[in-house]
Amino acid sequence: MSATPHTAMVLAAGLGTRMRPLTNDRPKALVSVRGRALIDHVLDRLIGAGVKRAVVNVHAFADLLEAHVTRRTDIEIVISDERGQLMETGGGVRQARPLLGDDPIVVCNIDSVWEEPNGSAIARLCAGFDASRMGARLMLAAMEQQLGYEGAGDFVMDHAGALLFRDERPSAPWAYMGAQIIDPRIVDSEPLEPFSFTRVWRRLASEGRLHGAPLGGYWMHVGDPEAREQAEARLTAAAAPSP
Repeated sequence: MSATPHTAMVLAAGLGTRMRPLTNDRPKALVSVRGRALIDHVLDRLIGAGVKRAVVNVHAFADLLEAHVTRRTDIEIVISDERGQLMETGGGVRQARPLLGDDPIVVCNIDSVWEEPNGSAIARLCAGFDASRMGARLMLAAMEQQLGYEGAGDFVMDHAGALLFRDERPSAPWAYMGAQIIDPRIVDSEPLEPFSFTRVWRRLASEGRLHGAPLGGYWMHVGDPEAREQAEARLTAAAAPSP
């Protein structure tokens, strides 16, 4: 079982095309929900779990994003520069590999906001990670406890937490919600090119080394302006004092 890693990688380089017009003048990571940039929501969760250092990749509006995150003093920020070429989720981790070390790391997307009724979900995700049996452990949202995700589910999970892709099934009970703990060495065999992390997950699943953990709370996938409004409304209602 693992303690929370020292280092995380935050995938913040995306173009954010589905979030337009809000991303006409800023990266998706700097779109705000309830007065706080999406990337700050994620960094806050990482800090709350005990992470001390975050590697952040940048591409779209890279100067704006780099200036924003490096102002933070509560976590060490290291920039992985993708100005020259957008590397996607898997390629982004692969390009940043020299910055990540060989110990387990947390990897987070920036378009997820979530509620934590049972304490730090990232800390619980990490506590159940066993690098001798797992290459990655994904945090998963129950399909009935989310907004903004329009798919039919991503994974089925057995009693031991092992994952299989939905593939030909009409639906699956679990959706990947944008946070995982990995052994970073799982990308070492990949070429340095743009690719989706799904390619790595499929290899791990075939080896029985892809596992999952329930979020245990409500997930908001903030992928477009409508989902941003819905997330804002939910967070505002949750913060309102009880009558």
